[in-house]
Amino acid sequence: MSNRHRITKAARRTTKRVSVEGSLPLLRPNAAGIDVGAEEHYVSVPADRDSESVQRFGCYTSELRRMAEWLKACRIETVAMESTGVYWVPVFEVLEEYGFEVYLVDARQTKNVSGRKTDVVDCQWIRQLHSYGLLSAAFRPAQEIAAMRAYWRHRQGLVESCTRQIQLMQKALEQMNVQLHKAVSDVTGVTGLSIIRRIVAGDRDPKALATMRQRGIRRSEDEIAEALNGNYRDEHVFALAQAVEGYDFLQGQIERCDREIQQCMIGIATKISPPLESKRSSRQRAKNQPHFDLRGELHRIAGVDLTRIEGIDALTAQTVISECGVDMTRFPSDKNLASWLGLCPNNKKTGGRIRSRRTKRIKNRAADALRRAAQTLHHSKSALGAEYRRLRARLGAPKAITAMAHKLARLIYRLLKYGEAYVSEGLEQYETRHRERALRSLNHQAQELGYDLVLRATGEVVS
Repeated sequence: MSNRHRITKAARRTTKRVSVEGSLPLLRPNAAGIDVGAEEHYVSVPADRDSESVQRFGCYTSELRRMAEWLKACRIETVAMESTGVYWVPVFEVLEEYGFEVYLVDARQTKNVSGRKTDVVDCQWIRQLHSYGLLSAAFRPAQEIAAMRAYWRHRQGLVESCTRQIQLMQKALEQMNVQLHKAVSDVTGVTGLSIIRRIVAGDRDPKALATMRQRGIRRSEDEIAEALNGNYRDEHVFALAQAVEGYDFLQGQIERCDREIQQCMIGIATKISPPLESKRSSRQRAKNQPHFDLRGELHRIAGVDLTRIEGIDALTAQTVISECGVDMTRFPSDKNLASWLGLCPNNKKTGGRIRSRRTKRIKNRAADALRRAAQTLHHSKSALGAEYRRLRARLGAPKAITAMAHKLARLIYRLLKYGEAYVSEGLEQYETRHRERALRSLNHQAQELGYDLVLRATGEVVS
């Protein structure tokens, strides 16, 4: 084949592609595209709006405001940008302040076409896709919920940092052969921290340290004293003291963050709701629990008590609401919410057969919280607990956890959207309903084979 023939075929393919693109309706003629970077942003507008349709702006606030003013001068109404790290956040906020309709787009929607690697071409490609309506905006909750979400995510990071300090405590104790973390279940409990603080203060007598034992500890004082008989080297005690100081500092940071979260939640509108049913509360605040009545505040802003659902505690409910908000009209149905969370089956069908049902690989904090909540149903004496145990025996733990997280998400959606109180079915009612369903299935199979199903215990013929 000659070079001329190859060029002719390439030109024919290009002409065909252009004709197809030209047939697409232009839904957003006043659209712009932004390629967000760490130090500079490239912005593309339609060619008829400015002599230079692509311009570069810096990352300073003055540059971002100059970008917004230039877009206003170009009669732009909507802007699309990729969600690149956290660099998009100041750009998004400034453009929203100027009244633009901003689309935050998943980068996977724009990376499917290869060969577009430069910043200039990338912003033009984003604008072109956005002008034809081919990009969907990422979900963002209301502004007050987004502020609460930022506080809550920061608090989760502080809790994870506390975990690191606890690991350092256990490492120092292990190096001293002080087996405190094996004698008590939690070294950050009342007994554990009291003993550690005495060790840091210079007390080395195992029997005197064992007298710090609180009621409820399974091990006796003699067993704890035996575990505390170690080699208290100065370098390891110093590392232990540093870990305790870090833990105490982070606990103070969490308490300050809780006060900010409480103030942020006070500013959220109250929904009309029935009075909150009281739960038996312990005398002391549980570890990692907020320093205010989180359950009451969630009930006030949501209008329903999500903690009535088995497996859902106040921390899980707060994570879900801070990520999804309380306005479920943003999701047309509970199936859309489950799909956004990545908890529903992702059916891949080809050739008339479903090749895979694996869920989509999505990193979502609300989905992770619901999966942890589903795991707690293993010992629950409720209908949800019985269903989880049945699914786990049939499908295995990973699939059962995802399936129950999916069900919890749909329950939360219905409570938030319709404002109805959750009524637990009960374990006995669930077992009765499951038995009736199993009998109907067996009776249907028996009739297809020409038999009658007879109960051995009563001799009754199932009809």
